[in-house]
Amino acid sequence: MPEASAPRPGDAAPPSVCRWAVLMEYDGRDFIGWQRQPVDSLISIQGLLEGAARKLTAGRNVPSITAGRTDAGVHASGQVAHLDFPADVTLSSATVRDGLNFYMKPHPVVILMARPVLPQWNARFSANARAYRYRILNRAARPALEVGRVWHVKSPLDVSLMQQAASALRGRHDFTSFRATACQARSPIRTLDQLDVRREGEYVVIETRARSFLHHQVRNMAGTLKLVGEGRWAPERVEQALAARDRRAAGPTAPPDGLCLTEVGYEDNPFTR
Repeated sequence: MPEASAPRPGDAAPPSVCRWAVLMEYDGRDFIGWQRQPVDSLISIQGLLEGAARKLTAGRNVPSITAGRTDAGVHASGQVAHLDFPADVTLSSATVRDGLNFYMKPHPVVILMARPVLPQWNARFSANARAYRYRILNRAARPALEVGRVWHVKSPLDVSLMQQAASALRGRHDFTSFRATACQARSPIRTLDQLDVRREGEYVVIETRARSFLHHQVRNMAGTLKLVGEGRWAPERVEQALAARDRRAAGPTAPPDGLCLTEVGYEDNPFTR
């Protein structure tokens, strides 16, 4: 995602549509990710959402844009998207929310809130912050109730060392070492406003916030911090990996299971007006 958040030409809704913002939560295990794919047998969250919107409008096309194109297996408790409904369709907040939820059953995707927005409001380019949480179950026994929702790490993790290492990543940096090799972002420069590590009983929780993230950036940071927590890396090595600007210098990509998009921030937030 580009770090700039101003809408670009062509991002505003045309006069023939009415733009609605939706706040969503979903369990990402059943999906190939957010983005719709040309293969019908592969279920995406975008495809499911737009399919439900078509049923709500008697088969008319309703395109969508999201704030964060989550990967397969990644969850969300605060995802945001906008939908461009035909302007001649009469809708209310309750109709959009309940209608989409009805047509997306039984899939684990839910619209929490729906609000009409101005044509120039854009779920992706109007966003000024995105927040993620990564959860590690740090115990010997494997998970039963949270399979697919946490990364299970058996060896004890030293959270104080992980936090020390995380401090080197906060601020504005070239995050080439922490982005996927296939990342299509034009620049590897990002400003990391928050990267905190804490223990909650058997869980190690990593919280991070920025205007935007590179592809796999959060998972690559989590995989690297895990090495520090295990004592396999000294905290200083994370700063060295960052300075190397080489993906091979950082740690492995953590699995998607523990990652959740928790919040998208807007100067004009339709859900908190």
